[in-house]
Amino acid sequence: MRHLLDFQGWTRGQVENILDTARVMAEVLERPVKKVPALQGFTVATVFFEPSTRTRISFELAARRMSADVVSFAAQASSLQKGESYKDTLLTLEAMGIDAYIIRADSAGVPHQAARWVKGVVVNGGDGRRAHPTQALLDAYTLLEALGTLEGRKIAIVGDILHSRVARSNVELLPLLGAEVWVAGPPTLLPQSLPGARLTPHLDEALAEADAVMVLRLQKERMEAGLIHLQDYIAHYQVTEKRLRKAKPQALLLHPGPMNRDIELEGTLADSERSLVNRQVRNGVAVRMAVLYHLLVGREG
Repeated sequence: MRHLLDFQGWTRGQVENILDTARVMAEVLERPVKKVPALQGFTVATVFFEPSTRTRISFELAARRMSADVVSFAAQASSLQKGESYKDTLLTLEAMGIDAYIIRADSAGVPHQAARWVKGVVVNGGDGRRAHPTQALLDAYTLLEALGTLEGRKIAIVGDILHSRVARSNVELLPLLGAEVWVAGPPTLLPQSLPGARLTPHLDEALAEADAVMVLRLQKERMEAGLIHLQDYIAHYQVTEKRLRKAKPQALLLHPGPMNRDIELEGTLADSERSLVNRQVRNGVAVRMAVLYHLLVGREG
């Protein structure tokens, strides 16, 4: 595994290797001293051309927990504001000796381009609506932690599917682990096709007997005007306690964040015992430690 850009061509064994390593890293994070020297001497750059809270901070923590040096690039305070290109920005960082680049961009394909421009390893931290592979890995890890197995489990993904890189990466990954994935949303927010998932505009159909429900926010920053009316969305697609009764009793709830309470998800559900939202965030550090370890140390197992 040279880079982590998406899950095309991945096998179940490769995914399980990453998740097994994440379990070891989670044990490290339970120690009084939450640090190992696994990446001592390596330099990791978080290169975010688009805003982030969870992904950027958890990658920086992951790198530091393994004793790597970390460079945090902020687009708004960089020479991008003077007209410098993404390519020249990355080549500048490469000249400084960066070993791994965590790249987030508003345009699909930037991490793939970066993998051709730089010699270091590249991790896709989210590119446009295309992919967010480490989010899908931490989602799978969290589901496995709670359910034990994904074989034959029905996972419903609900919300703005059209603009969601999280949905696309989960649809690539979860079936590799045996899950049956359904996606639901308004017709205007569903892609025409999504290989690996069953699409429906009917929320109740997706929720029926689901073992877990992943709720996505409306990505208004990527939408054309008039694509959806907020009150109509809340009336027909907000995941509420009543609607969740269609799923299995105590079906689990996930959300990749950021969350808009009482829009895509009833606020009380976000704080309920079935919510795994905070566990997703916690698990993100261990999973990203595992990804960096595999890429930089090269232990495929």
